[in-house]
Amino acid sequence: MTAKTPAAARRCPRCGSAAIHAFRPFCSQRCRALDLARWLDGSYGVPVVEEDGADDGELSRSDRDR
Repeated sequence: MTAKTPAAARRCPRCGSAAIHAFRPFCSQRCRALDLARWLDGSYGVPVVEEDGADDGELSRSDRDR
């Protein structure tokens, strides 16, 4: 069983200040809003690797062999 880190010891992922329970995991409404803005404007994202040559309707050879 692992021990939980006390809320006072957690840090804001945006600025590094101590996190406040009301804005968890951030330290303030400002840091929470800045993080949301980065998600909405596309600064954060999940990389996608697309296969070349395969149409949406076709399965690639490796997919058909499964």
